[in-house]
Amino acid sequence: MKPLSSWPLNARQNIVGVFTDIDDTLTSKGAITPDALQALGHLKASGLMVIPITGRPVGWSLPFASSWPIDALVAENGAVALLPDGSRRYQQDATTRQQNFARMQSIAAQVVQQVPGCVMAQDSPGRETDIAFDHSEFHHLSSAQIDAALGILKSQGMTATVSSIHINAWFGNHNKWEGARWIFKELTGRDLSQELDRWVYVGDSTNDQVMFEHFSHSVGVANIRRFEKDLVHLPEYVALGDRGAGFAEMAALILPIPN
Repeated sequence: MKPLSSWPLNARQNIVGVFTDIDDTLTSKGAITPDALQALGHLKASGLMVIPITGRPVGWSLPFASSWPIDALVAENGAVALLPDGSRRYQQDATTRQQNFARMQSIAAQVVQQVPGCVMAQDSPGRETDIAFDHSEFHHLSSAQIDAALGILKSQGMTATVSSIHINAWFGNHNKWEGARWIFKELTGRDLSQELDRWVYVGDSTNDQVMFEHFSHSVGVANIRRFEKDLVHLPEYVALGDRGAGFAEMAALILPIPN
């Protein structure tokens, strides 16, 4: 990972949009930091598209989708998009979501029973298309416990990832990358994969590496070093600041914020 300050000026000047993780990228202890919120507003006011994409559930994400200065918020690792006007868009049809929901509840109970100390994430009541277990938000799991939970989830045919706070699992081939491509197509009618040299992604953990792999410009906030040894695909650059300060650092390089 190269210092963010080494990001070439000519590349930065071509950026037209930002995708970003939320937890521990824009937030600290679950709340968006003032500098990150200011940076979102500056980017949006300057004409850039801004789209957070997160493993958080629909219920948790709703108030932010309507109050933050963004074009859309993609929740549940790419499954659901929330628009500022209050509307929702889904990658799966209603019947599929209903069938998957019942299967996931059964598997979640199995994980909790078979992995001692494993608990569901506190935001679980707001989830529609996935399940989540807390490993670092309010409850701590060891690496061995995380691996055991992942083993059960994957043995059931689920896609499973680890964020900075949760283990997330779902049925379907969607992920943050596919969710980004999908919502970009929904909003613009264009193919994001053909415009990656004009976009940047910002993240902090292992479930962001699919984005680090695909984006021509990718940035890790400083706290990504917690997961560095677990990442196969690293971001191209790393900020000096962690969490919201790192995001604001990236935004200032794209569009310097006036004093």
